[in-house]
Amino acid sequence: MLRPWPLEIQIDKKSDKAIYLQIADAVIDAIKIGKLVSGNALPGSRQLAELLKVNRNTVVEALDVLIAEGWLVTIDRKGTFVTDSLPKINHSSENKKEQNIVIEEPKSFLVFDDGLPDSRLAPMNDLARAYRELFSRKSRWQIMGYSSELGNLEFRKSIAQMLNFKRGMSISHDQICITRGSQMAMYLASHCILKSGDFVLVENPGYKPAWEAFENAGATLLPVNVESDGLDIDQVEKYLHHKNIKAIYLTPHHQFPTTVPLSLKKRLKLIELSNQYHFTIIEDDYDNEFHFGQRPILPISSYSGLKNYIYIGTFSKIVAPALRIGYLASSHENIQKIGNHRKIIDVQGDNIMEEAILNLINEGKIKRHLKKANLVYRSKRDFFESLLNQYLQDKITFTKPEGGLAFWIVPKTEINVLEIFEKLKSQGIQIMSPDRFSFDETIKGFRLGYASLSEKQLEEGVKALSKLL
Repeated sequence: MLRPWPLEIQIDKKSDKAIYLQIADAVIDAIKIGKLVSGNALPGSRQLAELLKVNRNTVVEALDVLIAEGWLVTIDRKGTFVTDSLPKINHSSENKKEQNIVIEEPKSFLVFDDGLPDSRLAPMNDLARAYRELFSRKSRWQIMGYSSELGNLEFRKSIAQMLNFKRGMSISHDQICITRGSQMAMYLASHCILKSGDFVLVENPGYKPAWEAFENAGATLLPVNVESDGLDIDQVEKYLHHKNIKAIYLTPHHQFPTTVPLSLKKRLKLIELSNQYHFTIIEDDYDNEFHFGQRPILPISSYSGLKNYIYIGTFSKIVAPALRIGYLASSHENIQKIGNHRKIIDVQGDNIMEEAILNLINEGKIKRHLKKANLVYRSKRDFFESLLNQYLQDKITFTKPEGGLAFWIVPKTEINVLEIFEKLKSQGIQIMSPDRFSFDETIKGFRLGYASLSEKQLEEGVKALSKLL
């Protein structure tokens, strides 16, 4: 039998903080002060909604956040409980002093990734249900046979509609190819437009897995520095005067790894140069869905005057990294070449998974998931900013990102960033080694993904970094 709810939660409907986050924070506070302890059961979402006089969906959102951050755990057919893996909390400082007992929390292994989403927020139950329904609703021959090398037709139509309505593009479904993640999209794009001896401009610092795809196709890379408003256009023009540039690869929405958006002035100039010198703009829009301002900046590929482009997106960031569904959009000619090459290495994609995701899109599940996830990530971004100001204000410079799931911080003093990386690693804290996004000379900066860590883990990691800077 579930333990009756012992707490009174005061909800301020005039507060800027969402009600479900107020509920979640109240439960966390109750755990921290010992009113709720490991193993305690919470009432069901309906009962809790009645007690708090709020909509049940609001309570479900609060519970989802608490489960995602590791405060609660669900057990099938039993209920929701305070997790057993809580840190030891000393509720009586006086008793601790008298008994001369020091409780040390076991050192956890923290990973500041490059900006991955929190997989615990993923709508896995909805996805599993959609997957099962496909098998019960359709004949086996309809879902187990071959389909187009470009991907499920209805899924491509849905992607085209999303790109046209939400990202200002003007494309049809036959200008899209579904891939197994964005990395495959970059590989296919590379082998579609590049050959041995071609030159490709890349951002420095930048995304090395993409660079490797271009080099695999035989291209030679030329680095372009990144400024406070995106890549250095003057440097791009200098290259164009001396080299036959075939393509430029960039991440204009939130540059990887520095998070800076490419300014409108530079976007328009880049389009002008692309049309003049006939090079292809390969636009990796890896985190367009995560934007906390009024609206995301429209992709470069949405500008009608641009003649040569390949636009790459992914569902791996929307749902979970293990979900390998990406896509690229380009001209009919490029897509035909990409489809022909795709058949050589992979006859078709995961048709069943594509249909399952399509069902979630049509039911509005993906839209609701993104709305909830953005609220969680925005709150966590603001909390992480407060940690940086509290512990590192005098030691680093950074700009609060308007979107994406990572911060870029730069030490104010001259330090050995690789040495910092190794020292943190010895303490059980892993960050991205700066040489993973540096072209030649190691870039003096750190990219810290915050979305997949709890607030407690974020604070522990920032404290450790502060001691080394």
